[in-house]
Amino acid sequence: MTMIEKKEIKKENIIEVRNLHKRFGKNIVYDGATLNIRRGEVLTIIGGSGAGKSVMLKHFIGLNTPDDGEIIFDGLDITKFTEDEFISVRKRIAMLFQGGALFDSLTVGDNVAYPLKEHTTLSEEDIKARVARVLEIVGLGGKEPFYPEDLSGGMKKRVGLARAIILEPDVILFDEPTTGLDPYNTRKINEIIAKLNREKNITCIMVTHDMNSVFEITHRIAMVYQGKVIIEDTKENVKNTDNEIVRAFITGEKFF
Repeated sequence: MTMIEKKEIKKENIIEVRNLHKRFGKNIVYDGATLNIRRGEVLTIIGGSGAGKSVMLKHFIGLNTPDDGEIIFDGLDITKFTEDEFISVRKRIAMLFQGGALFDSLTVGDNVAYPLKEHTTLSEEDIKARVARVLEIVGLGGKEPFYPEDLSGGMKKRVGLARAIILEPDVILFDEPTTGLDPYNTRKINEIIAKLNREKNITCIMVTHDMNSVFEITHRIAMVYQGKVIIEDTKENVKNTDNEIVRAFITGEKFF
């Protein structure tokens, strides 16, 4: 088994997408896309509906497999990894799915503890302590006995985020983390993402249509259009770009 382990010598890019090709039937999603994600940054992937943003994220944890090209994670090409080999990747790359993906039959505490029970040999006491700690981080301390049905949409997202960080990953993927949330919960999620990045140096990769969130917490932006990444730059440079397609998208004008 090929194991992805934390290295002493770390490259600037934690993930590199090289000449990615992916299609579903006749639908070409990626046609030679290239993207570099720097260690410790917040990078947001933008683009129109159906452009393949979430598809990109799923490649990083093996839920999608490229038709051609390479996905390099921490120096290793993971595109040919088996399901067993991806276990080591998923310990280091967590994903917060759009709907939270909680288990309705489990309490909040058990939902958050699930990755620890699956991937570690920690004692029940240590698991409870770590669950309590991460729930405090997302502002849900003491909610362990509750069930998902007892929670608001914003609280479910935060439980999902607690579960995503419980294994202390190097990278977190956020698929539309603020969709459907009220302004308060949107602000809370953004604050948590920024804090995780700032204090834990977690690389955060976000897919969102919420441009306010993008320009508030992102360091760099990449835009997907017609199967390629047409821009990858700082948020300041993207905001001031001369690329008409990018400008039309971020200003909400008629899109190409």
